[in-house]
Amino acid sequence: MAGKIDARLRELGIVLPPPSQAVANYVPYVLSGSLVFISGQLPMDSGKLAFTGKLGAKLSLEDGQKAARLCAINILSQVKAAAAGDLDRVRRCVKLGGFVNSAPDFGDHPKVMNGASDLMPEVFGEAGRHSRFAMGAASLPLDAAVEVDAIFELG
Repeated sequence: MAGKIDARLRELGIVLPPPSQAVANYVPYVLSGSLVFISGQLPMDSGKLAFTGKLGAKLSLEDGQKAARLCAINILSQVKAAAAGDLDRVRRCVKLGGFVNSAPDFGDHPKVMNGASDLMPEVFGEAGRHSRFAMGAASLPLDAAVEVDAIFELG
């Protein structure tokens, strides 16, 4: 039986992809007490990297926001796996961390990360409000535009 958060995702038109598997010597998430730590997620769509290149060079701010939102959708897929398929177990989104592949003169990293940050309250309401960081990077794995990691609390 689908829960309240699954119903909210349907209202938003979001279909969670299957959680991606680790591609190196790490795991997609770690449960420690009531916290779940989600490894960095890339802007994958249908198994393919959807946004590559540098913000402020090849990509626009809007592209970066779309990439960050895709990262957040992939984060939700990992959280669902960590919560044994029940997103209603999420007590809150604690923190998001964002890395933006950016040109040296690009300074809108926080605006890019809003693509991920805005999704959490859309899905979880007040429990989706979180702390975060956003920073620029000279490069990211596979030339991804954005990478986002997360910490959630489960009940």
